[in-house]
Amino acid sequence: KPSCQFLFAMKVEALLLVAAASPAAAFVSPRAFSATPSHSTELHATAAEATAALEAAQEESLASVLAAVPELAEKPDCAWTSETVAGSPAVLKAYDAPGPPNVAWVSALSVPSRLSSMTIFNGPLTDIPHLVSRCVVSDDSMEVLIDFRPRVNGAYDTVRPDGTYPGPDEIGRAYFALSGARKDMEKFYTPELEGFYCDFAAALEGVSPVLPTELDLLTRGPLAVSLKMPVTDFNVQAVCAARSAAVDAWVRWVLEGDEHVHRPGAPVNTQYVYDTKFRQNCYGALAEAYGRAFGPEEGAKVAAADSGPLDEGYVGGGS
Repeated sequence: KPSCQFLFAMKVEALLLVAAASPAAAFVSPRAFSATPSHSTELHATAAEATAALEAAQEESLASVLAAVPELAEKPDCAWTSETVAGSPAVLKAYDAPGPPNVAWVSALSVPSRLSSMTIFNGPLTDIPHLVSRCVVSDDSMEVLIDFRPRVNGAYDTVRPDGTYPGPDEIGRAYFALSGARKDMEKFYTPELEGFYCDFAAALEGVSPVLPTELDLLTRGPLAVSLKMPVTDFNVQAVCAARSAAVDAWVRWVLEGDEHVHRPGAPVNTQYVYDTKFRQNCYGALAEAYGRAFGPEEGAKVAAADSGPLDEGYVGGGS
């Protein structure tokens, strides 16, 4: 059976081969994106076709998550089977795995012609990044966010355009704690993963950045990709591949096992305290995003469902 590392590498290679067949912009870092869209193309895919493709890819990714963590159990009280969003039927599948697997929340949300979203929050026993992967679709454009969310306060929102952070001469002794936190996350935020998503962003047709809000900046990791683009066949295929690759990376980290497990005691408690506030900020950022897409009232409903319960602990045992 191929390893997760091999499958992830193959998906990277496949996307780069697709990108090679399209007029691609020069290699750029997501941080360096200007507000000027790249080359444009004629529209081909419809919103319905786009979300159908996104949903098919998301179902494959969800299957890989459930296979990697067989302890994940459905949460029927949190699932949606008969809700509507923007006049369309919405389906939300919800799972968690308390105890040793320590996955606090997995949601897979789909709204035909409008939305495909997958969210994974980890419990405090590990330092594996949370995963947010969503694509909001309109008649002629789509916005994608893919983010491996940090489990520590690395002050990623203070990054400069050149990729550096404020030094000890500017923020004093706090620099050493923040720098150490970022160092701890480097095992996840690798140059290879950054390069993959930089190439993905550079290859997209007619792409432009989505400017972050204050809450976005407080919750995003250093590899976050947040882009708007026209609904074209190529862009849909590329977004599907990039979102699938993100889940593959998360699965690989989970299967690495004890390498990412906290020592019992203070590290777990510290992680729990940090995660509790962090998830509240994530909900706030998501409510803003869905409010823009669906209006304030319906956006708040969708955000609450997609974020999952904010007051449950997953240190061990049942929830």
